[in-house]
Amino acid sequence: MCGRALVEGKITDTGNQLKKMKPNKGKTCTRERDYVYKFNAGNQHLVLTVPLKFPVQENISHLHGRLMLLHNLPCFIENDLKQSLNKFIEEETIKDYDREAEMALEAVKSGKVDINQLADTWAKSYKETTLEYAKPEETSWDEDFADVYHDLIHSPASEMLLNLEHNYFVSISELISERDVELKKLRERQGAEMDKVMQELGKSLTDQDVNSLAAQHFESQQDLENKWTNELKQSTAIQKQEYQEWVIKLHQDLKNPNNSSISDEIKVQPSQLRESVEGNGRIYEEQRLLEESFTIHLGAQLKTMHNLRLLRADMLDFCKHKRNHRSGVKLHRLQTAMSLYSTSLCGLVLLVDNRISSYSGIKRDFATVCQECTDFHFPGIQEQLEIVQKVVLKARAQRSSKSKRHQENKNSGNEDKLKNIERNQSNILPAVIRKEYIPILLLSQYKGEFYITRHSNLSEIHVAFHLCVDDNVRSGNITARDPAIMGLRNILKVCCTHDITTISIPLLLVHDMSEEMTIPWCLKRAELVFKCVKGFMMEMASWDGGISRTVQFLVPQTISEEMFYQLSNMLPQIFRVSSTLTLTSKH
Repeated sequence: MCGRALVEGKITDTGNQLKKMKPNKGKTCTRERDYVYKFNAGNQHLVLTVPLKFPVQENISHLHGRLMLLHNLPCFIENDLKQSLNKFIEEETIKDYDREAEMALEAVKSGKVDINQLADTWAKSYKETTLEYAKPEETSWDEDFADVYHDLIHSPASEMLLNLEHNYFVSISELISERDVELKKLRERQGAEMDKVMQELGKSLTDQDVNSLAAQHFESQQDLENKWTNELKQSTAIQKQEYQEWVIKLHQDLKNPNNSSISDEIKVQPSQLRESVEGNGRIYEEQRLLEESFTIHLGAQLKTMHNLRLLRADMLDFCKHKRNHRSGVKLHRLQTAMSLYSTSLCGLVLLVDNRISSYSGIKRDFATVCQECTDFHFPGIQEQLEIVQKVVLKARAQRSSKSKRHQENKNSGNEDKLKNIERNQSNILPAVIRKEYIPILLLSQYKGEFYITRHSNLSEIHVAFHLCVDDNVRSGNITARDPAIMGLRNILKVCCTHDITTISIPLLLVHDMSEEMTIPWCLKRAELVFKCVKGFMMEMASWDGGISRTVQFLVPQTISEEMFYQLSNMLPQIFRVSSTLTLTSKH
C-alpha cells in the first residue's frame, strides 16, 4: 500500500489547491466526501483519493484534467477515471437531493411549513420562469397611443391631426396673450401707484409705507401669475386628454369601415382652421435667412456621406410655431410629426448655465415656446426638469459615495482602484424612460455636461440637449479639451446611439454676439469647432457603423454677412467637400 500513501498524499494537497483556486459559492450547507478510485499499474495496486465538497461547483472535465496532470496518471485510465468520477458525483448529488426532499416532505407533514404558502411560491416560480405559464406582457397606454398615432400620421388622416393640433396651439397662444396683457396692465397700474407714493415719501408717507405697498404689489403679481399658471395647466391637461381620446377613436373608426362616422363635435375640417389676429404682438418676425449647404465624405477606407449646413438663424426658430397656417409651415410640422416615432429624429443644442431651471436667459425663452403648444406625447417642460433635478440628487449621492471610496483607497494605497475611480467618477449612465424615445441623459451640473428634454410640440425638433457652459466660452483661449467641446462629443455619441440623424449646433458656442467677439475671435472659434466636430463625426463610424447624418452649424442673427461668408469659405477647407464632375461627350 506504499503506492496508495504516495498518491493519496498528493491528492490531499490537490484538494486543498482546489479549495483555494475556486471557493464554494453554492449552498451554505456543504458536505465533504472522499472519491476513491482504484487501479493497477504493473504489479502495483494504487488507490486515488480525492476529497470533494458537495454540491460540486468545479467543472468535472477541468477537475479530471487537473488530476491527470498533477499526479502524472497513466493515460490508459483516463477515460475510465472520467466515467467513474462523473458517476460518483452524479450518484452522491442525487442522494443529497433525495435527502433534502425527504426533509422538506417531513417539514410539510409535521406542519412546520404552510402548504398554501408553498403552493403560492411554486406558482410564482412557474410564472416567472416558464413561458407557458407566464402572463402576457401588457402594453402601456403610452405605447398604445404611440402606435396608433404613428399609424394615423402616415395615413390620409394626418391633415386632420395637424389641423386639430394647430387649433389647440392657437387656443393656448390666445390664453398666453391674455395673460401677458393682464400682467402688463397690472404692472403699469402698480408703477403709477408707486410713483405717487414716492412723491409723498418724506412728507406724509414713510419708508415703511413704501415697503408695505411694494409687498402688496408683489403679492398681487404672484396671485395673478398663479391664477394664469393654473388655468394654463388645466387647459393643456384637458387638451391632452381630448386629443388622445380623439386619436384613439379616429383610429378605431378608420379600422371599422361599417362604423366610420366621426362625431361632428370632434371632427376638424380644413375650413375650420382658426387664424389668430395679426395685431396681437406675439407673431414671430421672420428675418432674412442666410444659408449654405455642403455634402462631404468622411472616413479612411469606407467613406460615409454627410450633409452640412451653415445658417444665420436664432436657435429657437427651429422650435417656434407660426400661427398663420401656411402650406410651407404645415409641411415642416408634418415632417416633424411623421418622424416622431422613427429612426430619423432631430436634435438641438442649447447652451445653458448649470442651474436646472427655466427662469432666465435662453432657458426661459425655450420654456415659453414649449408652453405655447400642448405636448400630447411627453410630459411638459417643467415636469421633465423636475425629473432631471431628482436624477441630479441621485447622481450627487453616487458621486459622494465614490468620493468616500476614493479617499479610502487613497489611504490604503490601492493605486489601481484609485486610477479607475478617477477615470470613471464623472460618468453617469443614461436612464432610459421609454425605449422608443431618447433617454434623459443626466451628467450632473458640471461644466460641459448636459441633460436632455423630449418634445413633440416643437416646430422642427424632437430632442433638446441642454449643454452646461460658463463664461469661459466667451474667452478666446478654449482648446479641444474644453468641457464644452467634450460635451459636444458626448452629444454626438448620444445622437449615434439613439437615432438622431439631424443635429443643430451653435458654431461659435454662444447664442448672442458681444463686443469682445471680433472677426479673429470668430474665425478662431469656428475653426476649432469645425475641426473638433469633424473628428467626432469620423468617430461616429465606429459608433454607428457609418450612417449618413445632417449637421447644422448656426451662427447668431446679429453676425454680419461678410463674417458669415468667411465662415462659409472656411468650411470646405476643413471638411472634404464632394466635388462635381462634368461629363462631356467626344464627337
